[in-house]
Amino acid sequence: MASLQNAPLVFVPTMGALHEGHASLIRRARRVAGIDGSVVVSIFVNPTQFGPREDFSRYPRPFARDRTLCLREGVDLLFHPKAEAMYSTDASVTLSERTLSLGLCGASRPGHFDGVCTVVCMLFQIINPEIAIFGEKDWQQLAVIRRMVRDLKMPVKIIGHPTVREEDGLAMSSRNSLLEPEARRAAPRIYHALLATAMEYESGEHSVAKLRRRLLHDLASIPGASVDYAEIVHGETLQSLKKINGSIPARALVAVRFGPVRLIDNIALVLPS
Repeated sequence: MASLQNAPLVFVPTMGALHEGHASLIRRARRVAGIDGSVVVSIFVNPTQFGPREDFSRYPRPFARDRTLCLREGVDLLFHPKAEAMYSTDASVTLSERTLSLGLCGASRPGHFDGVCTVVCMLFQIINPEIAIFGEKDWQQLAVIRRMVRDLKMPVKIIGHPTVREEDGLAMSSRNSLLEPEARRAAPRIYHALLATAMEYESGEHSVAKLRRRLLHDLASIPGASVDYAEIVHGETLQSLKKINGSIPARALVAVRFGPVRLIDNIALVLPS
């Protein structure tokens, strides 16, 4: 891969098991960097953002395939550290966000966003990018990272990239490969439920309670699924909303489990222009 010589330096942090969604992020980074800039991708399965009963050991790690994808997409530097290089055995300092990270995924994954903030801060320190690209599929993570950068005055511009989906609508995720065949066939209905909620809002239903009931009903009817959460929140503060109108950046966020596999997705609720 090429040496890094020119600004801007655009960074795409990942945990590997790269798919077309990641490739889309990398291509966005390349467009932002331009011909004179550089694109850096990190692959690091961060142990501190996994809970004790989560899938850290099962998380896929096909590094050779990931490296091939990065080469194909023209990545200038691939950063692939070992955990012992990132975390000292007596490490005692972490970052904690105390508002946006408390609900949604943070409620069922205590400590998760402390791990996310800490590792992203470390990566920013090591890579020193001007710009970083994050996918909008994990909307809460994107909001938390933006808040961290704002509050700690980090000199990094954060760009969100739209969720990339399979042909059947399922949001692309490295965890999709862990789904059993029946669950994989049912999982696209998560996005269908979000779409139905967005369409109901566009059609004139502005009661958050009614929209949320519709969303919960549709998710609960998916075979083999259990709903972790389904909320309609302010897109920036992540606070639950009681009513919405066109002036509020509202967003529906969901997390659904199929056995041990937990999938997240979201959609903006916007009025037709």
